[in-house]
Amino acid sequence: MDQPIQKPDKKSSSGKTSLAERLKRLEQQKARLQLSESKIKDDERRARTRRLIEIGALVEKAGLAVLPANALYGALIETANKATDASDVARWETFGGRAFAGEAKARDASLPFSQPAPVATALRAAGMRWNKVMRHWEGLARYHEVLTLANEHGGSVRRVSAPAAAPASSPSSMMGGLSGKGDAKVDDKRDAAVS
Repeated sequence: MDQPIQKPDKKSSSGKTSLAERLKRLEQQKARLQLSESKIKDDERRARTRRLIEIGALVEKAGLAVLPANALYGALIETANKATDASDVARWETFGGRAFAGEAKARDASLPFSQPAPVATALRAAGMRWNKVMRHWEGLARYHEVLTLANEHGGSVRRVSAPAAAPASSPSSMMGGLSGKGDAKVDDKRDAAVS
C-alpha cells in the first residue's frame, strides 16, 4: 500500500505532448520573441537618436543654428532638392571632408607635445605619462631616473611627496617631468603612493 506517488508524464500515453504543455511552451516562446522585438526597437531608437544628435551638431558646426526655425527648414529643403544631383553631393562631400581634416589638424596643433619621440618614449619607460589637460608629464617614477632625463633635455622635476626613509634607488612618490615648454608642472592635489 505504500506505493510512491507517480507524477504524470508530460506526454500522454500515446506519446504526444499535452495541450497544456504546448500552450505553456508557446507562451514562453511568445515572451522571448516580444523581448527580442523590444530590444530591436530600443536599438533602432538609440541609433536614430544618435544620428539626430550628429545632425544637430553638424547644423551647429556649420553656423546654421542661429537661423530662425523657418529659415533653417527652408535652407534644408532647398539643399534636399539639390541633393538629387550626384555632382553636387560629391562636391559637398569633398568640401566637408576638407573642413573636418582642417579642424582635426588645428585641434592636434593646439595640444603641445613638443618632446621628440625618443624623449617621450624614455619618459614613458620611466613611468611618466603626458597629461593633456594640465599639459605636463606626470607619474609615479624613480626620481633620479626622471631627474637625469630632465637634465639631459633641459627640463625640471619636482617631487610632490617623498617617503620618509626610502633608499635612493626605490620608487618614490613624485610627479613632474618635462612639459612642452621644458618646465615641469605638478598636480599637487594627487600624491601617489609608494608601491
